[in-house]
Amino acid sequence: MSIHISAQSDQIADTVLLPGNPLRAKFIADNFLNDVIQYNSVRGMLGFTGITKTGKKISTQGSGMGMPSLCIYTHELIDYGVKRIIRVGSCGSLKEHIKCRDIVIAIGASHDSAIFKKYFGDGTYAPVASPELLFKAKEVSAKLNIPVKFGNIFSSDEFYDSTDAWKIYAEYNVLAIEMETAALYTLCAKAGVEALTINTVSDNLVTEECLSSDDREKTFSDMIEIALNL
Repeated sequence: MSIHISAQSDQIADTVLLPGNPLRAKFIADNFLNDVIQYNSVRGMLGFTGITKTGKKISTQGSGMGMPSLCIYTHELIDYGVKRIIRVGSCGSLKEHIKCRDIVIAIGASHDSAIFKKYFGDGTYAPVASPELLFKAKEVSAKLNIPVKFGNIFSSDEFYDSTDAWKIYAEYNVLAIEMETAALYTLCAKAGVEALTINTVSDNLVTEECLSSDDREKTFSDMIEIALNL
């Protein structure tokens, strides 16, 4: 057991789907997995392991919002010996043509987080997806006939940012904004763990289109299908 995950050593699969919302982890377990066990409820951050319809053992674990929270769960999952972590989250589109419910797969993640100064000082680091998972995601999405967008995203430390800093990133063809991926890619790179983020657009900062919290929790099935077939 770890501080925030109460699983036994054999209860977490090699592959973990990592939504920010713990209720999305439950939704995945309830609707996509069989023979499910719940291995975690510490601080309400639910974790489950089950078997997919193709017979693969998969875990799904909530990570909370933001990079500090994600770092806790990623670090502890790595200590459990997981081999790949696939974030299945939500994001805000920075492009008018990328609509709500579109899927954005993050090739890399720009960021504004002070966490990276601790690691790299005045240097910079470009967090990127694991090539194996990235290339496989392209194949899987095509096979499932699910349209996806590939590109750079922006991981922000702030949800409510009154400065409109996202517009600068949009000018440099960053597709979407969220709060976790840069940290996920960085921690997994150091540990030799494969990592990929598959996000569904929940709102559009250009058009101000927005989905409800219930939609965000329960209706993002396409990205989950891609993740489960990697």
